[in-house]
Amino acid sequence: MKIEWWPWGLLTLFCIALLLFFVAYPLSVLFGNSVTDTDGTVSLQAFSMLLQDSKYLTAFRNTLILGVVVTCCTILIGVPFAYLVARYDFPLKSLVSILPVLTIVIPEVIVSQSWLLVLGNNGVVTNFFADMGIYLPSFYGWTGMIFSMTLVYYTFIYLGVLAALRGFDGQLEEAGLSLGTPPGLTRLRVLVPVIMPAVLVNALVVFTLVVGNFAISIMLGSQVPLLSVMIYDTFVSEMGSNPMLQSAMSVTVIGLMAFVLFFQKRVIERKVYTMVQGRAPGVERVRSWKALLFAGGVGLIVVLSLLPLAMVFIGAFTKTKGPVMHWGQWSMDNIMQAIQIAPQPILNSLKFASMAMVIGVSFAVLASYLVIKKRTAMTQFLDYLVVLPLTISGTILGIALVQTFNTGWLVLAGTSAIMVLCGTVRRLPFAMRNASSMLYNIPDSIEEASVSLGVSPMKSFFKVILPVVKASIASSAILMWLTTVSELSASVVAYSGGLETMPIAIFRQVDSGRLGMASAYGAALVTVILLPIIISVKAFKINLFSGK
Repeated sequence: MKIEWWPWGLLTLFCIALLLFFVAYPLSVLFGNSVTDTDGTVSLQAFSMLLQDSKYLTAFRNTLILGVVVTCCTILIGVPFAYLVARYDFPLKSLVSILPVLTIVIPEVIVSQSWLLVLGNNGVVTNFFADMGIYLPSFYGWTGMIFSMTLVYYTFIYLGVLAALRGFDGQLEEAGLSLGTPPGLTRLRVLVPVIMPAVLVNALVVFTLVVGNFAISIMLGSQVPLLSVMIYDTFVSEMGSNPMLQSAMSVTVIGLMAFVLFFQKRVIERKVYTMVQGRAPGVERVRSWKALLFAGGVGLIVVLSLLPLAMVFIGAFTKTKGPVMHWGQWSMDNIMQAIQIAPQPILNSLKFASMAMVIGVSFAVLASYLVIKKRTAMTQFLDYLVVLPLTISGTILGIALVQTFNTGWLVLAGTSAIMVLCGTVRRLPFAMRNASSMLYNIPDSIEEASVSLGVSPMKSFFKVILPVVKASIASSAILMWLTTVSELSASVVAYSGGLETMPIAIFRQVDSGRLGMASAYGAALVTVILLPIIISVKAFKINLFSGK
């Protein structure tokens, strides 16, 4: 396709240049540092150390084990959950089928903190059983990580499999039954192969999220060596010195992610089944004990996954003295201290998230328009660059940005700019997805008619395209806001004195044992996340997750 250099070709080059400088270039610096010794010579010493030192090999093994175990647990929960919702009608189904989506917007730092309030060493449930002489095993380590991550990530499996089940042609299952095949065997032979691609796609997404997880790993991991935590610890210990080891560890994780994504592509391509349009299987209404069993089972999962929302507010208003939580005694001290005495993290979060939202949404709208409506080889390359941050964990992205912009003609480290940059780059793919959701449905003829009437292409973009996609823009802005304001993994390695955000404050307060103050910041964080969602749904009738 011929490139229209004015204005779209130049704007495409501008977008590509920004992404190359702020995404690709930092990654190239990271790769370069992984093989560059202190004297500037090329060396594989850091990689050799990773292969020879048992602690790094243990961290790599533990990371793989955690990824596999959590992924299997999410499949065991998400697939039956989706099947029950798709095939059966039971009490409270309409409610419990939607609520799991909320787990996506609960920050992982809140999840970790809340479960410590419940099952930590001074947790309300731990103390309740301790008063009866029953001492629960420690929630730190493998137990806490697997339990918490499963309740965070099962939603990805649930939503993917639910969509596949609702698109399944019920006539295939009926054909199997008409041949005399038992119902269970029919589902195994017909239904499972059709939903398997959805299971595999989302399972590998879960695996990559677990491998790159920072918040839950560092707050609940205790003495379990993991790559994500070890990269952060190495970064902190090597601050101002040779970044070779931290870079090598980061490159190792990037290589693991790339291998998983390549494996995903090859496997899914071989297991795709094309469904012709047919009628979906009928929904079976269940009664008596089966209805209670289904409602109770899925209801328990939903309650556990949403419990952090309730606990963070309970903890914020619970009387505390140092690390001790006096459960059942209420106080406003934590809230007042967070708002009046130490409000800087709240103000920083609002400022950085607002700036990242404006920059990210503006870029996402323009880039989406170029990719979808002005398709060329350059826009395809732009599309690849935009989704590149999805393959990189936040901690690694933050380290790459700090290493790149710590010296030279553009020094961003230690300034508000790098905090905004971390949030913008990290969450840009999400804004891009929502911004593009309605562009696919806009006929090219509308814009062509405007241009044919003498309106310039740029004015047509502002007067014709933007008004039509305003719902997607609003949805992108809200999604960009709530994901940026809860960002921890990238910002925790980039922040310096005076730039602390609410997630960082929660992380530091939990690390020092002050769960009351952590809950106060957590309540503030949840509030600034949920308010825009409630306003968008109630006042503007915006579906946040579809962009319509």
